[in-house]
Amino acid sequence: MNTLNDLHKISSTFSNTEKMPVLFLGHGSPMNAIEENQFVTGFRNLAKTLPKPNAILCISAHWFTNGTKVTAMEMPRTIHDFGGFPQALFEVQYPAKGSPELAIETKELVKPIEVELDEHWGLDHGTWSVVKHLYPEANVPVIQLSIDYTKSPQYHFDLAKKLSDLRQKGILIIGSGNILHNLRLADFANFDKDNYGYDWAIEARETINKYLLDGNFQPLMDYEKQGKALQMAIPTPDHYLPLIYTLGLKDKTEELSLFNDKLVAGSLSMTSVKIM
Repeated sequence: MNTLNDLHKISSTFSNTEKMPVLFLGHGSPMNAIEENQFVTGFRNLAKTLPKPNAILCISAHWFTNGTKVTAMEMPRTIHDFGGFPQALFEVQYPAKGSPELAIETKELVKPIEVELDEHWGLDHGTWSVVKHLYPEANVPVIQLSIDYTKSPQYHFDLAKKLSDLRQKGILIIGSGNILHNLRLADFANFDKDNYGYDWAIEARETINKYLLDGNFQPLMDYEKQGKALQMAIPTPDHYLPLIYTLGLKDKTEELSLFNDKLVAGSLSMTSVKIM
């Protein structure tokens, strides 16, 4: 099939729709895939407010690459990219179809940025552990876009803007990570303690939430300059950058709201964002 036929197939597959929302989901522990808790309830309640998408494009913290890639296979595998969890978690499959057509359109939209069509990755737990609560029947095609670890937050913000046309073709774009994510300092003995955070984590969440709700995104791009609390909260950018993609897709007229806005194990947050 040549490129013109590919693009014709894309335009007929993804017809114009009302603008889809954009999400950032705090995915937390992989166990959220199989446990019943307040955060899973939050994801399910969110799903009730969403129009059914034609497909999903997810930017997961767990696909951190040199360069940008997009999954382009017909049937992505379910990746169990973790260790030390119960066998029941490793048995979970999320058999959503892929969408080579959407992968090609994504590649075209972000030019001149080069995007590699990837046939090897699949759906990692940053994607399937949350998407399975939104669409438990796995009846919506899903692709993943990787995060180029060599680039700045501003680069990722600007790349996200190039994806905005997808929102009017029924594509639900999801960033999946955790805004506060310092696993090294996590207090796992108190993992089940409700809304438990260290002082610096409480400060970081309050600071970031204010920037989010005020629509003041530049300090969030410059998070490394925002003081010790944010440096403690974001020791590495992998779980934070999916938020930047979500923010890059927000129009000035749209509202941003928070849900699942709680701290976990002292040094993690489940705070999630909906833009529509």
